[in-house]
Amino acid sequence: MAWFRKERKPRQPRREKLEIPPDAWEKCEACGHTDLREKFIRNLNVCPNCDFHRRIRAVDYVNLLLDDNSYDELDVEIRSVDPIGFPEYPARLKKALANAGDYDALMSVSGNLGGMPINLGVMDFAFMGGSMGSVVGAKIARLGQRSLERKYPLVLVSASGGARMQEGVLSLMQMAKTSALLAQLAERRIPYVSVLTNPTMGGVSASFAMLGDAIVGEPGALIGFAGPRVIKQTIGQDLPDGFQTAEFVLDHGMLDVVSHRRDLKSTIGGLLRHMSGQPAAASWVTSSP
Repeated sequence: MAWFRKERKPRQPRREKLEIPPDAWEKCEACGHTDLREKFIRNLNVCPNCDFHRRIRAVDYVNLLLDDNSYDELDVEIRSVDPIGFPEYPARLKKALANAGDYDALMSVSGNLGGMPINLGVMDFAFMGGSMGSVVGAKIARLGQRSLERKYPLVLVSASGGARMQEGVLSLMQMAKTSALLAQLAERRIPYVSVLTNPTMGGVSASFAMLGDAIVGEPGALIGFAGPRVIKQTIGQDLPDGFQTAEFVLDHGMLDVVSHRRDLKSTIGGLLRHMSGQPAAASWVTSSP
């Protein structure tokens, strides 16, 4: 009775070629741990294996620190020029603008942090190593002036290799310019919190980055003036383990606190409430001029 039998045809294996996007995986620069890019992003670009704080962009810090990702970007019209005719500088600026964005090496915004109105400036290492040129100095000075006028706290997040050599002495003048403005904030008792990320070096560390009423560092951030290799060659001695890391600098009294990136907003908010005399649950009240 063959017609009662069900013929079984050989089943063909189903083969599908799964294409994995080339940017689906990320590798930690410190420990070599490889994981999904989305997992790094969910973890604020902190390695889930070794807790290494990878660099993030200025806009990421802005969204991390300010309430509801709501802010007003300031001074977007200021652009770098070539004041001393430095070779190939215009081409480098054009490339940096194409790769890193339109806000030069510093993004300046106003918004609320924990219900408190603040002025916030964040450096972006992706723009020519976060180097401080005339635009960076001008933006910081304008942020400071707004804080003076409105009595809003000022928060600056640094990520820089130092002054921008392509602008010569004009870049070095920004050290004095920003420091003078911060001195006015101190005289008026307007809080200024400085946040040091990886790296904070050179003229930035020698000026506004180290002048905060409170100085906060991210774990493992490289903080100093000259690099370890230069210092070792200069003094002719081996340097201690962890030299110039945020933890080393904290132990030697140059930082007030080292804060994990996930706690950065609450740490800064607590410092600002303390310095302004505002209780934790109270709404922000601006003082009259």
